[in-house]
Amino acid sequence: MPKAYVFTRYGGPETEALVEVDRPSPGPGEVLVAVRVAGVNPVDWKLRTGYRRPGETDTRTFPTVFGNEVSGVVEELGAGVDGIAVGDEVFGNTVSGAYAEYALLPATITAHKPAELSFQDAATLPVAAATAYDGVRQLDLPAGATVLVTGAGGGVGSAALQIARALGLRAVGLASEGKKDFVESLGAVHVPSGPDLAVRVRAVAPDGVDGVYDLVGGEVLAEAATLLTDRTKLVTAGAPAPEVEKLGGARVQRARGTAVLDAVARLVVGGELDPHVTRTFPLDQAGEALRTVEDGHARGKIVIEVSA
Repeated sequence: MPKAYVFTRYGGPETEALVEVDRPSPGPGEVLVAVRVAGVNPVDWKLRTGYRRPGETDTRTFPTVFGNEVSGVVEELGAGVDGIAVGDEVFGNTVSGAYAEYALLPATITAHKPAELSFQDAATLPVAAATAYDGVRQLDLPAGATVLVTGAGGGVGSAALQIARALGLRAVGLASEGKKDFVESLGAVHVPSGPDLAVRVRAVAPDGVDGVYDLVGGEVLAEAATLLTDRTKLVTAGAPAPEVEKLGGARVQRARGTAVLDAVARLVVGGELDPHVTRTFPLDQAGEALRTVEDGHARGKIVIEVSA
């Protein structure tokens, strides 16, 4: 039977296990994929603790397979799927979890993997890179404008810096001192994180910034907002809607479609976006991969290689 890495109830790492599961069957509009690589994201371990995405109700059943982004090869098609064939190399978001030998993907959030794009890089795009793309585009800043990205050293943040640069923006990245070289390698100006961040940002951007893409929330979001004259240019993926709306900003609006996946794939193929996969783990070490992300110090992206 196929294997999957799951959590069996809400809680900590003690709820995790590698188990055998039934092979999923695609429903209408779904694609069954033999997983090559799965991406690891902070939301994966947060969901294990009982966290719910904004507006989400708790209808979870256990065991729950971790993860939400994969690359792989199409094994089977559900009814009504057009434009995708068995044997196609694809990547996208899952409906059945990602840390598994097989995963179900909605056809509407599944894209063909360009031949020039590795399975490893493709698996990092549906969550982190797509979230970064949606947020930077939502800010709708003109070329030459300055954008501040908080939490710039992680998967979403590092992608946002590169996408901003590709769109002709000046990027300023807020990250720990230990990630200074990494942030600067992406063509961004590094600002150390910590209290009084606005003072340090103004040292490199005396007139403030034209937009803020926040990936942290809390006090960081509130202080970053003071750098803006136009609070409609404040977007967050790190705080709930009420928290950012009281500051005059908005949550990132996720497009969640094939068009965005195609767009970020083109950026990678064109050399404008490097997902920066820094570590890979096999499926039987998925727990270690999660711990690497959960400790908050990972640079770039962590992936799980399920099948060669």
